[in-house]
Amino acid sequence: MEREELIFQKRLIDLSRTAYQRGIVMFSDFLNLNELNILHTLSKEELYSGYETFGGYAAAERQMVAFLPDALCYEFFYPFSILRIRPLNPKFSEELSHRDYLGAILNLGIERCKIGDILVEDREAVVFVSENMADFLAENLTRIRHTSVMAQIEAQQEFQYEPSFEEIRGTVASVRLDSLLALAFSSSRSRLSGLIEGKKVFVNGRLIVSNGYRLKEGDIISVRGMGKFRYEGVLSETRKGRSYVEVRKYT
Repeated sequence: MEREELIFQKRLIDLSRTAYQRGIVMFSDFLNLNELNILHTLSKEELYSGYETFGGYAAAERQMVAFLPDALCYEFFYPFSILRIRPLNPKFSEELSHRDYLGAILNLGIERCKIGDILVEDREAVVFVSENMADFLAENLTRIRHTSVMAQIEAQQEFQYEPSFEEIRGTVASVRLDSLLALAFSSSRSRLSGLIEGKKVFVNGRLIVSNGYRLKEGDIISVRGMGKFRYEGVLSETRKGRSYVEVRKYT
């Protein structure tokens, strides 16, 4: 493990220790897939408390961690806000991408760890941001590329979002990770095996480097740079012993 990763691991352990010693919930910034993997590979002996992760909606890629004291007896909310960004004049607005929204936010001096997922729909976007950054962004995020925009804070409790997905069905020799990747992304197993070996594939936030890793129903597979999908399970078996399966690829 590299020095930066060791420092990050120590920071997580310190947050866990504080939650245990002070009896309060302690939160991290938004973690990316690599950082979530470091969290999930920490042993129970290294941590002082339990934890939960959440990024604002089911299957969020970037998530905060809440380290929980043993005797938690109160409801808590993750310290992020939801920012909805709309064009001031939809008629003359550009079609903005994820990169456009992220670039405009970072150009205001916001660190990447303070920003969660960015959901782009039609000509607007929803951005999850650390709550102490929300007012600043709502006031100062006024332009993205050539489009004038307004950013408004939405209540976390009232926000609802169901990711859209494409149902993909097909037959595989087995429910190995490489076989399901080939089905979900319509590519060859040999090409996708390189992604696994290149440490770009995560299952439920854990880095997986084995092509033969067997998936379970409900597993969420994220591939850096390509997207993610949920494995729904085996629908039937063919006469030749192959499995007819379904995956839901997030769009």
